[in-house]
Amino acid sequence: MELVELNRIFDVKLGNKFDANKMKFVSKGKINFISRDSKNNGCVGTVEIYENTEPYPKGLITVSLGGSFLLSSFLQTRKFYTAQNVAVLTPKREMQDIEKLFYCKCIEMNRFKYSAFGREANRTLKYLKVPKEIPNWIYETKIEDMSNLSKSIISNELVIDFSKFKSFKIDDLFQVTGSKTTSKSQLKKNEKGKYPYVTTQSINNGVEGFYNYYTEEGNILVIDSAVKGYCSYQSEKFTASDHVEKLIPKFKLNKFIAIFLTTILNLEQFRYSYGRKFNQERIKNTMINLPAIYNKTPDWQFMEDYIKSLPYSKAIV
Repeated sequence: MELVELNRIFDVKLGNKFDANKMKFVSKGKINFISRDSKNNGCVGTVEIYENTEPYPKGLITVSLGGSFLLSSFLQTRKFYTAQNVAVLTPKREMQDIEKLFYCKCIEMNRFKYSAFGREANRTLKYLKVPKEIPNWIYETKIEDMSNLSKSIISNELVIDFSKFKSFKIDDLFQVTGSKTTSKSQLKKNEKGKYPYVTTQSINNGVEGFYNYYTEEGNILVIDSAVKGYCSYQSEKFTASDHVEKLIPKFKLNKFIAIFLTTILNLEQFRYSYGRKFNQERIKNTMINLPAIYNKTPDWQFMEDYIKSLPYSKAIV
C-alpha cells in the first residue's frame, strides 16, 4: 500500500483558535464547539454565532494537535467552531463519509510517534503518512460509529495499545551495513532471471528488474540512503545499486514482521531529503517505537499477528 503525506489528500489548516471562556454556550445551539477532547466527536457543547464569524461546514475532519488526546480525529456532522490547537482538514476531492472516517483512524494510528516524546503535531500533521488509496473493503463497512470502524480497520478486533510501545535503537535490532554495488552494465552481462535488482527508487519495492545473478542474501530490510530513506523488505537474494543499505536482523525475521517494521521505518521519511540523507550513521542511531513486552523487548509475535489480522493478509506470500 503506497503511503503519501496527508497534505496530498487534504488541505490542512489550523482552526478558529477560539477561547471557550469567551463563547456563549446554549443548550439547543446549532453550532458545535470542538475542543481537544476524545469523546462526542470532540464537541464540548453548542454555541451561538461568535463575532460574526462563519462556522465551518459539516463534513470536514478535525484533529487535536496536542494534549492528552493528541491526534484524536473526527468527522464533523454539524457546523462547528474550534478551540485552540485543533486542525481542520478539507478533502481535496469528493469523498464519502466512510473514506473520511478511514483517514481519521489512519491519522490516529500515528499517535505513537508523539506520545513517547510529549511533542505536539501542529507543525508535522500535514507530513504524516497515510494510504494514498482507500482499500476496497472499506466501502463495505457500515457506518455505525467510530468504534466499529476502528474494529473494521484493525480486523478481528486486534487493537494496538500505544501505551505498550517502547523506543528501540535500530543498531540494537539490526546490523547496519552497505550492500555490494552492482552497476547496470554488469547486469547486462547476465540474462534476465529471478533475482531482483534493488535500487534507491521508492516504487515497486525498490526493484528495477530481475537478473540471473545475486550478491546479497535475502530476508532482510534495505534502506535507500541517497534520496528519501525508503525502506523495503527483500525476501529473496538480490543485487543492489549504490546507496542501498542493509538492515540484517539480530532476531528471527519473517515477512509479516517485516511489513510491520517497514511501515514504521517509512514514517521517518519526512526527516530526510537530498540535503539530509539517511546515511548509515543516522540509520544506526534512529529510534523507532514498537510494541514491547514488559517495556523491555519488542513484541515480535504481536507484530506478526497484527499483520495477519489485516484484511487480505492471506494474499501475502
